[in-house]
Amino acid sequence: MTNEQRLIDGALRAWKCNEERIEKFFRPLSEEQLQQEIMPGRNRLIYLWGHIAAVNDALFPLLGLGPKRYPDLDTMFLKNPDRTVPEIYTGREVARAADEINRGLWTAFTQWTTDEWLQKHTTVSAEDFAREPHRNRFTVVVGRNTHMAFHLGQAILTRPRAA
Repeated sequence: MTNEQRLIDGALRAWKCNEERIEKFFRPLSEEQLQQEIMPGRNRLIYLWGHIAAVNDALFPLLGLGPKRYPDLDTMFLKNPDRTVPEIYTGREVARAADEINRGLWTAFTQWTTDEWLQKHTTVSAEDFAREPHRNRFTVVVGRNTHMAFHLGQAILTRPRAA
């Protein structure tokens, strides 16, 4: 295994770990529990979960994998603050969307060659990429993995603390 392959393997393991931790945290929650705010006056758990799904869905066009699978997530969980959209997905609907998004991304991630991981993402020009080759698929995925971990950390704040 080359050093590049080791880095990719590490990134894939980290992605899968966060994906599974997010599912394990959110999936068992009831609709009522998903209405809980991470702190008074802050986002609800359902919003965080939908936000993670929406940001990950945006990876499809960014990484050249096709269109978003759930573009309506943007209005509910990206473009508008929590509680400003009259109707948003239920927990069951977010779970279904997140599952499909995660399966599609994982399929692509695990099939890419090292060279495909190091290709430019779709929002960087060829000229800019020649100057800044770090603006590639690999760094996008690493950054989005950090995004998932950040919001999972917020969600974990809602767990009751032991006395």
